Amino acid sequence: MKFKFLVFTVALFTSISSSLAQDCSRSLSFFAEAAKVKNYDEAMIHYKDLIENCKDASIALYQRGAIMFDDLLEKETDPEKQKEIAKKLIANNNARLEFFPEKTDVGSIKSANAMVMYDAKLGSVEDQFNLFDEAWTEDQENFTNPKAIYEYFLLMVNLLDNEKVSLQSVFEKYDEVLLHIENLENDQAKVAAPLIERQEAKEELSKKEQRLLKNAELRLKNYDVIRGAVNGVIGTRADCDNLVPLFEKDYEQNKGDIEWVKRAAGRLYSKECTDTELFVKLVEQQHELEPSAKSALYIGRLAERSGDLNKALEYYKQSAELETKPADKAKVYYNIANSYKAKNSYSNARTYYRKALDNQPSLGRAYLKIADMYANSANNCGADLFEKQAVYWLAADYAERAGRVSPALKENANQTAKSYRGRAPQTKDVFQSGRQGEKITYNSCWIGESVTVPSI
Repeated sequence: MKFKFLVFTVALFTSISSSLAQDCSRSLSFFAEAAKVKNYDEAMIHYKDLIENCKDASIALYQRGAIMFDDLLEKETDPEKQKEIAKKLIANNNARLEFFPEKTDVGSIKSANAMVMYDAKLGSVEDQFNLFDEAWTEDQENFTNPKAIYEYFLLMVNLLDNEKVSLQSVFEKYDEVLLHIENLENDQAKVAAPLIERQEAKEELSKKEQRLLKNAELRLKNYDVIRGAVNGVIGTRADCDNLVPLFEKDYEQNKGDIEWVKRAAGRLYSKECTDTELFVKLVEQQHELEPSAKSALYIGRLAERSGDLNKALEYYKQSAELETKPADKAKVYYNIANSYKAKNSYSNARTYYRKALDNQPSLGRAYLKIADMYANSANNCGADLFEKQAVYWLAADYAERAGRVSPALKENANQTAKSYRGRAPQTKDVFQSGRQGEKITYNSCWIGESVTVPSI
């Protein structure tokens, strides 16, 4: 008898569970269909039922819910109603995080919630900042929304202006934010750079590759805009006139603290405050306390400033060998390349510009430098006038590439490329030469690359 009752109970439970699952699936389908056509009155009825009875039925509930609330929030003009919708959107995202944590990026969701709080003016500035800070601390890797990055830093500066955080903590966050943007740019530049090179080589990209390139270039542009906005927010708070007195005041009591000395020297270096007595003191102190990649870099900068390029190169190379962070290594290689370029050692300069690009693919300045060296070498390469002028096509390609991997340079890069193309053979010259589609290779000079004569 007990066995029959047990079998009946299990069967009843299975039947109820199956029925509930079917109800949840049906409600989710009704909700998705209504939300898809933006019939939000009907969609909300199914959404409430799902939230009450089917919270863990499908992540699609929260994905579609977020789209619905985002749309409602964008269309609403009443501030109080905006706040109510914003609260529902945040609750929706938090539920997703609770019921589907393995399919949800903490940094993405929490920063999205913080943006909603900021835009709808929910909570205090501290509340908004703290939620952004949770996202940043717990999952910086997925804290990638450019608008979120900007609002996070803006709120911290707001707290500084209200004397709730220190200037030093803002500087530290500024460094973190710029490094993060740089890393995000590099991720996109790694996608874009090889596709750009293939385009320049007249290879046809697949639709998927075209889409990847378009998205990467758009993200590069967005991150560049945000960097400018972040720099605009910190403004004069981080210029030499403010930084030097700030660190000068604390130098004596902190000169034995290597971390403080490194931060101060790094801040002055990044803001080009290297022609000050304080920078010299900090560099010498840092190298005495803890010789490192950074201290060698700074001594190299001082040597370069005094006109001793050989000494500068010696220290820059030491710095490059010691440096471990790709972005910082790229900056050192870039300095080495500039020093070689100043000595007209173009082949060595290009080697180090390329090393810089290997470590930081978004460093468009390096492409511009290579383009400039090619243009300067045009008269020394090629067997005849046509081939000498054809070098400018190669220079133009490099200049254009600079603007594509580093949107901040786009206007300057395009103007530079246009100038080079104006010096290259024109349509009439190509026609008269009869060399359409011919590949010209510059093996007899340091360039060692090829360029294809355009077809007309």
